[in-house]
Amino acid sequence: MDTRSGAVVSVNVGSARSIGAKSGQTGIEKLPVAGTVEVREPTGDDLSGLVGDRICDVQAHGGRYQAVYAYASEDYWWWAENYDIEARPGFFGENVTTEGLDLTEAEVGESWKIGSDLELSVTSPRIPCSTFQVWVGRSGWIKTFRKECRPGAYLKVVHGGLIGKGDPVVVTTKPGHGVTIGLMFRALTTDGSLLGRLEPAFDYLDPTARQYILDSRR
Repeated sequence: MDTRSGAVVSVNVGSARSIGAKSGQTGIEKLPVAGTVEVREPTGDDLSGLVGDRICDVQAHGGRYQAVYAYASEDYWWWAENYDIEARPGFFGENVTTEGLDLTEAEVGESWKIGSDLELSVTSPRIPCSTFQVWVGRSGWIKTFRKECRPGAYLKVVHGGLIGKGDPVVVTTKPGHGVTIGLMFRALTTDGSLLGRLEPAFDYLDPTARQYILDSRR
């Protein structure tokens, strides 16, 4: 068992609000909640894995492979120091703010145990969109976010449960293929020549990433 571990700094959920972006409505503003939140596999029109959380752009976000979005507090500190970005839980739209885990080096398909029951599996990096840029309020933000390669990680729900501030996060298994969130992010955003290096993780990838790989073979 991999004993790499961290903790939940904050659990964050959002509601719909207007935004001056193409989508018009967004749930990107996630706010910390007290107590615990139920996490389960998204079903029907409820595309977030967290009960009470709202996803507005259902074409680009949410669903089985993006049920939970995690972002590291250490990466927030880095953004604050280097770009004067507001470092507060939920500002990047993540459901879970972590500490003690390097999410960029997380392996696609690795399993997390959170608290007593919840089990999640890492699926993909966050790909920045125009709504994210409008929300952050920085010109060229998409380009900057891609360049710095600190995307955070999406996860799917393997076994539902409750999550709350202070819960331990333990990496219980790693596939061993070496395909990290950082490598996948670069392959999908800034360097398409890396797509072939994602193939060892093919069975763990979301359908969109699999299609990118299949297209690159042609």
